[in-house]
Order: sequence, then structure tokens, then C-alpha cells
Amino acid sequence: MELEGRVAVVTGGASGIGAATVERLAAAGAHPVVWDVGDGADVRCDVADPASVEAAVAETVERHGAPTVLAACAGVGSSGWLTEVTPEEWQRVLGVNLTGVWLTMRALHEPMAAAGGGAMVVVTSVDAHLADAYMGAYCVSKAGAEMLLRVAATEWAEDGIRVNGVGPGITKTPMLGGGAEAGVFEGARKRTPLGRLGEPDDIADVIVALLRLDWVTGQNVMADGGLTLYSPVDMRGAGLRRPSR
Repeated sequence: MELEGRVAVVTGGASGIGAATVERLAAAGAHPVVWDVGDGADVRCDVADPASVEAAVAETVERHGAPTVLAACAGVGSSGWLTEVTPEEWQRVLGVNLTGVWLTMRALHEPMAAAGGGAMVVVTSVDAHLADAYMGAYCVSKAGAEMLLRVAATEWAEDGIRVNGVGPGITKTPMLGGGAEAGVFEGARKRTPLGRLGEPDDIADVIVALLRLDWVTGQNVMADGGLTLYSPVDMRGAGLRRPSR
């Protein structure tokens, strides 16, 4: 699919992976429209609020035309043991990372289908597949988002709408903050075959590639430098080493 001239909604587009995606889409000739709750938004939108999403769609269509591209990058992080996460925190995380994605996709389906189809990419996570202790709400929200995009891909194919996902590994975005346990990021880097943490541009490149691929739908591509290739058993840490050449 050519991106030239297409109106492209980017949720969470004011920072991190979303901002990098906006730059990549603009470079490809698309017309990105940033949906965000903070500064830098073209259209103010809280994706967890149905009324806000509907208003954002109406404003986008009126000001920019019908969107035929969606990059669903809005997301929030969370940490805490399952026995300690409050119901309010659980609902906050699932509200943005899962329900917010569904609300956005659902609201954009009609104008996108009426325009003859388009493409959507949802930012999930390696934690759609990995059961990380102390991150239960986040893991559940991202696993749900993966199933959501797969169901949407099956239901909306006849409308000419492709739906895919990209699952970042640990990526240098504002979401990381400074609260990680000492050594976590360095440990992740050592366990990543490509030898570094991700940058927002790494993920944006995959998002734009998936938007362009006409024969791919319902897929969730892990953009993690190979992090999820490893077994949880660290054989190298146990003393096993690759033979020297």
C-alpha cells in the first residue's frame, strides 16, 4: 500500500514510538494526525474514553479527511504484584492498552471502510508473549491487544482493512522512566542477540513496513533485537559458551 497522501492517525503520537512513527509517515508522504492527551497533539484524545475517541474521529475527518491508516501507539506502563495491584490501576492499564485500542479501531473502521480500506498497526509488546512477574496488568493488556488485532484482521478483511501489530522489546522511550530495578536494562541488553536496547525509530520502521505490506494481516511482529529467541534458561550464564573459532 502506498502511503503518499494518506491521512494517518497516530495515537500517542506526541512522544516516544508514536513521535518516531509520525516522522516516518511524514517522510513517506502521508499526512499524520497526532492524537494525544498532552502537548503536541493535533487532536486531543483520551483513547480510554469512548466520547473522546468519537469526537476525535469527527474532528479528524472534518479537518483532515477520512483516515485510511492507523498506528495505535498510545500506551501506559505498570508494575506491581497481582495481589497488590489495585482494581483502579488494573482498569487504568487495560483501559488504555486494550480497551483504548479497541475503541480507536472500532471508531476508525467505518470511515476507513467507506474510503475503500486501509491498514492498521497496533503496538503490542514482547510481554504479549512473556509472563513477566511484577508486570501482570501490562502483560495481560498486551496479550489482549494481540488477540484483538487478530480478530479484527479476520472480521475486516472483506472491508479491505489489514490489521497487524508490532511487539517492541525494551525500548528507550519516556515510558521506561527511572524506576527499573538496578541491572534490568543491562541484563536485557546482554540477553538481546543484536546487543542493544531498542530505539523508537527501530519500532517506527517496522510499523511503516507493515502498513505497506499488502499481503500481510493478523500478524504481530516481535521487534526486539532477538530478545524473545532465548529460553528462560540462561545456558551461557550457567557456564555454557559457544566454541571458539
